[in-house]
Amino acid sequence: MEFIVNNKKVLEQIQAPSLNGSGKVSTAKPFIEANTIPVSVKEIRDEHIIPVWATSNEPLISHSEFVESTWEMTHRMFANETIMKPSIRVSHPIKGRIPEAKKKAAKDLQPHEQTLYYERMMFVIEIPSVYDTVNGNSLSLTIGGVKSYNLDNLYSKRGSADQHFQLFVGFQNTVCCNLCVWSDGIAEEVGISSTGQLMYAVENLINRYKAGKHLKAMRNMIDIELSETEFAQVVGRCRMFKHLPDATRKGIPEILLGDQQLSAVVHDYYKDFNFGTEQGGSISMWQFYNLLTGANKSSYIDSFLERGVNSHDFSYGLINHKINKDPFWYMG
Repeated sequence: MEFIVNNKKVLEQIQAPSLNGSGKVSTAKPFIEANTIPVSVKEIRDEHIIPVWATSNEPLISHSEFVESTWEMTHRMFANETIMKPSIRVSHPIKGRIPEAKKKAAKDLQPHEQTLYYERMMFVIEIPSVYDTVNGNSLSLTIGGVKSYNLDNLYSKRGSADQHFQLFVGFQNTVCCNLCVWSDGIAEEVGISSTGQLMYAVENLINRYKAGKHLKAMRNMIDIELSETEFAQVVGRCRMFKHLPDATRKGIPEILLGDQQLSAVVHDYYKDFNFGTEQGGSISMWQFYNLLTGANKSSYIDSFLERGVNSHDFSYGLINHKINKDPFWYMG
């Protein structure tokens, strides 16, 4: 399963359908929860203000332009596939008001007197016609991105500084909407100064993503088991890691999930219908990995992808220990 597209003239001729109007949106369940809310492209395009470079008052690339550019390139590269409308979630609202409403009490503000944009945004575009199955779970190809304006130096001049974007391509487990991402499908902190550069970055990421290799890595998790005792030891040591002396922590791979998320992993070990085990006992590494990605849904937008990749790498640390006897501190 490869996505190399070489005929750029054909790519340029394909027009993506409009994002206006109705249409089925990617994912029936939230792909991220935390403190996010869902929004539409129309809302962020028509109702949210656009941050500017402070010294020149020129607009930054907006959230809607980011989504629309990725949507267009996805359609160019997967012209014959079913592509669902983007599912978008935002957090950290930045509120304001027009000058005429300067002295009004907040409760008395009229809608037209208020301004709003969201500092952080994440979206996914699901391609359900490009899919595979791992351990009975259908996985759909998914493309998306993350934007956090707090990573940009808004006091620079346009042209002297880039905006920073995160792009990803991976698979979404349609059973639970957990996103399965790994390092080969992530472009972190991409410096971009135009929508043209943004579209090129999306194209480049899709072209170098090896879907078959990623799927094989996830299938390798199915037949490797983690006993109840091993599960308890791993979770316990994950909690211990954050309190180790700095000298001891050096060289130990870090687990990025927080304490509350690790508690969710334990809860779901017993309670999750798809990946838990109600009576306790052994679980497969595929189940364990999905417990981690499920807990990652409570991460903030700007840390979601990093923790998603870390969940994959951490799971493979366990696998390499069990198969190849590679040292892995969490297993003793």
